[in-house]
Amino acid sequence: MALVTIEPTAADERIANAIASHTTPAAEEVAQLLTWGADEKVLLALAIAGWLYAARRPALQPVANHMVVVSLLSSILPHLLKSVVDQTRPDRLTVKGHWRGVPFSGRPRDAFPSGHALHMGALASAAGLFPSPQRRFARGVAVALSATRILLLAHWASDVVAGFAVGALVERLIRPITLGSEKQRRRQA
Repeated sequence: MALVTIEPTAADERIANAIASHTTPAAEEVAQLLTWGADEKVLLALAIAGWLYAARRPALQPVANHMVVVSLLSSILPHLLKSVVDQTRPDRLTVKGHWRGVPFSGRPRDAFPSGHALHMGALASAAGLFPSPQRRFARGVAVALSATRILLLAHWASDVVAGFAVGALVERLIRPITLGSEKQRRRQA
């Protein structure tokens, strides 16, 4: 049983109602396909593949190790938070949206936080380790994939923003442990 119940904000409800009123089955299908890019299983598989690739490339190993640890933590944390927070998903509160193609997502009372957005926040934060063009691309993709959770009415907009922020915070808190300080990284480079 959840310890905390969170109600959606008035802005959350306005956004969800606007989406439910204007969505189409085609838009929902595209969003459903894109949202897989932020799924924990996909991201863990990619992190492990990157780690295996870096196994014979010593210069890449620290970042690959960091990404695996961040991926694992950002996969576990949403489940822990959802076990103590109770919030109904917007797709359970709209009838109009289902007529227009909105699918049901996950467990009905597991809206907070968005796990997909938490993963993307961690990725967007970790992108700070990349050169500028790749950093901008990774952050743009992270924001776009997070937005799919709002478009699918799987989460309230505030759930996605909170998940994204928590993911970024997790990555920043873990970075000194897995990669050392910025000063140490510069010395090693």
